[in-house]
Amino acid sequence: MKFTDSNVPDPTLEALARSFVKEGTSYGFKQIDYVKFVNVLLDNVMGEENKTKISSNLKFDRIEQDLNELVSPPVVGKNIIVRLMDKKKDRKFFEQWLKDDAGKRFLLSRITAREMSIDELLNADNNIIGIITLKDETPIGSVAFLNYDVNHLKTELRKLIGNIKYRGKGYAKEATKLWIKYGFCNLDLKKIYLNTFDTNIRNIRLNEEVGFRVEGILHNEVFVDGEYKDVLRMGLWRK
Repeated sequence: MKFTDSNVPDPTLEALARSFVKEGTSYGFKQIDYVKFVNVLLDNVMGEENKTKISSNLKFDRIEQDLNELVSPPVVGKNIIVRLMDKKKDRKFFEQWLKDDAGKRFLLSRITAREMSIDELLNADNNIIGIITLKDETPIGSVAFLNYDVNHLKTELRKLIGNIKYRGKGYAKEATKLWIKYGFCNLDLKKIYLNTFDTNIRNIRLNEEVGFRVEGILHNEVFVDGEYKDVLRMGLWRK
């Protein structure tokens, strides 16, 4: 096996390792099981041929190629539309979307574990809320920039597919790309970041696919649902 320099940042490796150890422990792994796993993992890696991969930097470069012109909501994608929220018209959808666990997490601070009310979310001057709709204008979820900092030109990204039957279909990823484009073009943002309890491989990979990078992990940062949780911080910078 030929070893080359790693193209995976150390914070990402740490996040993935902690995620696996947490899941392995819940499964019943002991120290010897982790050693066996590493050996099996290496056997599989050595049996794989090297494949050409497109780095997230290049993916971000492709996003930047589209940032030459202002985009005014509604922003139209291939399968969805993202428009700015109409508080009177759209509040009823939020009241439905925020009832399940995914919706409640949309209101939860990853840093303080404090849950906002719907009124706080919708009425804060430094929150910008977008509504995700299908092409027939059916609302299915929301994207948001929270704590928009006009001095440092940075903000926190939140996303939610509120209608359960539309989850897992790629709409959140498409909406995120459209919302990022709006943020960089119209709001002149320099940095978009996200804080998440989901430190698993799938979540990290999904965010990396739209250009985010792991900045670090806040270990046992907040006490939620009866246990301490790590907070994963990821950031996306405009060059």
